[in-house]
Amino acid sequence: MGWLFLKVLLVGVTFLGGLYPFVDFSYNGDTRGQKPNFVIILADDMGWGDLGANWAETKDTVHLDQMAAEGMRFVDFHAAASTCSPSRASLLTGRLGLRNGVTHNFAVTSVGGLPLNETTLAEVLQQAGYVTGMIGKWHLGHHGSYHPNFRGFDYYFGIPYSHDMGCTDTPGYNHPPCPACPRDDRPARNLERDCYTDVALPLYENLNIVEQPVNLSSLAQKYAEKATQFIQHASASGRPFLLYMGLSHMHVPLSRTQLSADSQGQRPYGASLREMDSLVGQIKDKVDHTAKENTFLWFTGDNGPWAQKCELAGSVGPFTGSWQVHQGGSPAKQTTWEGGHRVPALAYWPGTVPANVTSTALLSVLDIFPTVVALAGASLPKDRHFDGLDASEVLFGWLQTGHRVLFHPNSGAAGEYGALQTVRLGRYKAFYISGGARACDGAVGPAQHHEPPLIFNLEDDAGEAVPLDRDGAEYQGVLPVVREVLADVLLDIAGDNTSRADYTHDPSVTPCCSPHHVACRCQSPRASARPISPQAEGVRKRGQVPAPAPDAVKLSL
Repeated sequence: MGWLFLKVLLVGVTFLGGLYPFVDFSYNGDTRGQKPNFVIILADDMGWGDLGANWAETKDTVHLDQMAAEGMRFVDFHAAASTCSPSRASLLTGRLGLRNGVTHNFAVTSVGGLPLNETTLAEVLQQAGYVTGMIGKWHLGHHGSYHPNFRGFDYYFGIPYSHDMGCTDTPGYNHPPCPACPRDDRPARNLERDCYTDVALPLYENLNIVEQPVNLSSLAQKYAEKATQFIQHASASGRPFLLYMGLSHMHVPLSRTQLSADSQGQRPYGASLREMDSLVGQIKDKVDHTAKENTFLWFTGDNGPWAQKCELAGSVGPFTGSWQVHQGGSPAKQTTWEGGHRVPALAYWPGTVPANVTSTALLSVLDIFPTVVALAGASLPKDRHFDGLDASEVLFGWLQTGHRVLFHPNSGAAGEYGALQTVRLGRYKAFYISGGARACDGAVGPAQHHEPPLIFNLEDDAGEAVPLDRDGAEYQGVLPVVREVLADVLLDIAGDNTSRADYTHDPSVTPCCSPHHVACRCQSPRASARPISPQAEGVRKRGQVPAPAPDAVKLSL
């Protein structure tokens, strides 16, 4: 395990008086001017209609709208799943959950994460000479080797899972409202099951918990500062870089920062949307001032709005899932209705991606992996199959079409986790299962199995209101093709090199900077600079990790 200690030293040493670490930017090969840089920004729970360039009713995304005017906007772009962990796993592997093993979310007490035999985009680019950074929400495992620093990222700054999965002293807007972290042993005032009160939300820098609980009011600005620092250091080094940013916006709790400073009295969601837009604008500005002509910036979302959060959820635009609404329940996050997985998407690369172009190509978060690998001149792993495609020709304006077929997996609504229960075939979309997600009114639509499937023509019915007549010629012409493509992909998956995630739970793996304080609270900035969790300390004492030198940064796994 000596390699682990060396890794800790590499990613954990800090500048005197600051928190930004030394990263090894040196490289023996000459990559200056040859390989493009990549910045991938993933918004959380952002609706298709939250982007002003998509939906005229939205007025809060001026920086993103400017990026759309200067780049390419995709109007038929889809998350690979409609909840957090599966969508992120597919982004980093180019594979559906039935292949990469991640079919539902990981928890605070999760032992596992993205299976270790899956190769991440960061690992592929590291081998190609890139320096790699990840800032923001990870949610693919925080314990041991599942941490981002062991999955291909030279630098990590962020939270290990969703920012509602731990209490804070700045709880923000949530539904239901959640209390601040307790400061003594008295029971919390609010024990709603949707609120975490027993452990504080941790903020990591590499393997260290540097703040617990996180101050959510300043988190966006911290992300912006760390991202711009990373871009600056990487650009100055001459090495190509990958920066993957998992934003906390627009997931609840929504920060109160922007609202309190808003003279127009705007509602919390719009204020938070403006804060996110400003964060993205800062990153784009940094790219423009350092490596504009050689940096590809890709912005998209992990899934659609979380409808049960009511006015704190975003807009699905025209993709209202009317059929499901009439049955009861939500047609957004967790579901395979368009509102659950059709997400905003922008590509920006001046001089390479044409400006002010709207693409109707059918594309997916799955395509990020193979596209970036191809543009970097790297190679895909040879021992597995991929569900994404290289979208370079679409990005360059040479091709107008993307996928012929997309498969949408169950992501927590009715059905089995990860099951391919909905098939997109050109303009058509076939549902084998519907229902099972909670709406704002608390209702959960009944689970319904459809055999033969419901089929909608999205070109004529974007709101998915009226399925095709099962006895009609249009339905009868589409159904055999839907059955064929679904059978083909299931056969392909059965013969593929697939993985299985470990979803077991153990309270001892909960991130904790100081178990001696209520909710794992760090006493002071000095005390939180070098914490070590109980499980990491136990591993070290058992001799599995060499004890660090006095000036080395300790583990917090």
